[in-house]
Amino acid sequence: MHVGIIGLGTWLPPTSVSAADLARITAIPEEVIAQKFGIKKKPVAGPADTTAVMGLEAARRALADAGISGSEVDLVIWCGAQHKDYPCWLAGLYVAEKIGARSAWSFDMEAMCGSMMAALDVAKSLIVARGDLGTVLLVSGYRNNDLIDPREPTTRFMLDIGSGAAAVVLRRNAGRNAVLASAFRGDGSFSELCVVPVLGARSWPPSAGDEARAHFVVPDEETFKQKLNDLTLPNFYAVIREAMERSRREGTGIDYLAILHFKRSAHEAVLKELGLGAQNTTYLDDYGHLGQNDQVLSIQLGLAAGKIRDGSTVVAVGAGLGFVWAATVIAWGPFEE
Repeated sequence: MHVGIIGLGTWLPPTSVSAADLARITAIPEEVIAQKFGIKKKPVAGPADTTAVMGLEAARRALADAGISGSEVDLVIWCGAQHKDYPCWLAGLYVAEKIGARSAWSFDMEAMCGSMMAALDVAKSLIVARGDLGTVLLVSGYRNNDLIDPREPTTRFMLDIGSGAAAVVLRRNAGRNAVLASAFRGDGSFSELCVVPVLGARSWPPSAGDEARAHFVVPDEETFKQKLNDLTLPNFYAVIREAMERSRREGTGIDYLAILHFKRSAHEAVLKELGLGAQNTTYLDDYGHLGQNDQVLSIQLGLAAGKIRDGSTVVAVGAGLGFVWAATVIAWGPFEE
């Protein structure tokens, strides 16, 4: 048995912020934002583009791409952001109702920006383990840019964060685009090194002035940066190689790397380490970092550009704040056991 991707969908808000806009807000030169940070522009949600509404639009596009109706979905997994329309709320059930998946059950999960790979692995495992799951919909919406203050100096590395949504339709024995193996690494020592310090259970009930502090901060910037420098890239390489080994693809090489957006120097370092070039990936400098949606967007762009073809080995890779590193291998095109 295998589990394959039969539909992909993304949705981006129509409004955006440019490098020039960010330069005016931060006093960082525009060319530094465009070249070093790698952001020419990024989509930013408006008031009506809530996290779940964006996810719903992506879900509808993924269902259309798959050529199926919502009534055929057995399970909806929300793998989008915790920053949703309401606190303590299940976005997956909202999506299930809106697409007409009335026989489906649902749950919400998150591994921050590693969520799409985690959801692919969870969905695949559930389909294999359970006889009553034939079609699973993964849905993600993301507007964590609401929680970024561009004037906060300790979180300048998050200036690339924007808004968007993505969805994936998976099917048992699809005969194509098989989800192979995944690999994950976690490091909880990052757990409280970058947080929104208010509006959580540790600072409840809210106090006067909390609204002005409702954004990410890094309490110990020196420690955080040092740990990122020491651990980020080695853990990316580790999960990519482990996922390839588990997929029995270690000797075939990677044809396309669907990687999250981060600063250009880190992106180029990953390509160099893996022996890849621009033809093997897409740098998302026209989009910025859209959380757990980057990988699906990258795959769509890779398909449109002809970088992904039948027979391509695709690796989706990302990292979630906190910290988790995640990679999933996909055998693109027709698939036989």
